[in-house]
Amino acid sequence: MDPAVAADVNSGPFSGLRVLDISQGIAGPYCAQMLWQHGAEVVKVEPPAGDWGRHVGTVAGAHSALSVAYNAGKRGVCLDARHPAGREALRRMADSADVLIQNFRPGAAARMGVGYQDLASDAPGLVYVSISGYGEEGPYSNAPASDSVMQADSGLMYANQDEAGVPRRIGVLLADIATALYAAQATMAALYRQARTGLGGHVRLSLFQACAALQANDILAHGMAGARRAGPVSAPNGVFDTADGRLSVLALNNDQFARLCRALDRPHWLLDPAYGDNAGRMARRDELHKELAAQLATRPSAHWIERLSREDALHARVRDYDGLAAHEQAAHIGLLQTLEQPGVGPLPYAPLPGLAQRRPPAAAPAIGQHSSAVLRDWGWTPSDIQALLAAGALVQGGTQTERA
Repeated sequence: MDPAVAADVNSGPFSGLRVLDISQGIAGPYCAQMLWQHGAEVVKVEPPAGDWGRHVGTVAGAHSALSVAYNAGKRGVCLDARHPAGREALRRMADSADVLIQNFRPGAAARMGVGYQDLASDAPGLVYVSISGYGEEGPYSNAPASDSVMQADSGLMYANQDEAGVPRRIGVLLADIATALYAAQATMAALYRQARTGLGGHVRLSLFQACAALQANDILAHGMAGARRAGPVSAPNGVFDTADGRLSVLALNNDQFARLCRALDRPHWLLDPAYGDNAGRMARRDELHKELAAQLATRPSAHWIERLSREDALHARVRDYDGLAAHEQAAHIGLLQTLEQPGVGPLPYAPLPGLAQRRPPAAAPAIGQHSSAVLRDWGWTPSDIQALLAAGALVQGGTQTERA
């Protein structure tokens, strides 16, 4: 086993748990990576061409940012499941796993010989995780799904419409990430059941379900009120330019509006009956925002932050990711770790919140980087491994090199 893996293999509540991740992209890989952060050994199985997520978005060397984020710490095995020996090897690995995670279209894993029904009878304790776009049955079960497709089809774009009512895509991969979080939660519940009863189970969820659950409040609100109001639901509430930056400033209730008035030295707003409640302020939102924008533009952000903080008024500096890294609270709580990714260099990495003990960040693997080592550690003989390599069913990748 790699020294980097051996150094922390005994940390975390899932220490000793063996996870076989045959998924690609985001939802499945991130679910598996969260289990790694909780101490599990996670083996990433890829085809010779690699996980398609390696080639999406910002790419450096053999990885994209997406690939590093959701596969950090895993060990990499490359198997060609089109080869009979490769399918047999994948099945053998699945028989040795405590958790298997796949996110192919319905039926694809079964065609590879590692569907739930293929494995469950011989491994009743297995926790098998299936993530799909729309579910395993129904008229959309085989429809292609991506984050953007799901944001449109599940109402997320509708929830993010602008003030003119135009739906907009949320600028992070929210559908995929939310699905990964729900999948990890369901997997952990299944592992708790496994620990209590010895029985595993089939965890099944879809991006479609996850996006609906994520919007439970908005869906209920729509059921109560019908058409959705575009834009903020309180006033003032917006992003305003200062002399040297931008601030988000808002008030959600009368107490917060009073705090804002004191911070901005506007007692006449407090005395104006037209601003006595949120309904009145919303009716005069444009007027409020015009005056607020003119005032905030006269001084630097630091000046207004000091005054708003003094009154405990709701506000925040609008930051980019460099600004996030420089945040005083980020430094205090260790919000970002440094992940050394060979071929790329040091990268800022945001670990899971709520961990009792953080594993040291570890690089995402190259395709097949640990193929022979993993099989050896999982009980395969040298002759078994060599036969797979000779047949082309197993590929041993090279060692990643540091950026010059």
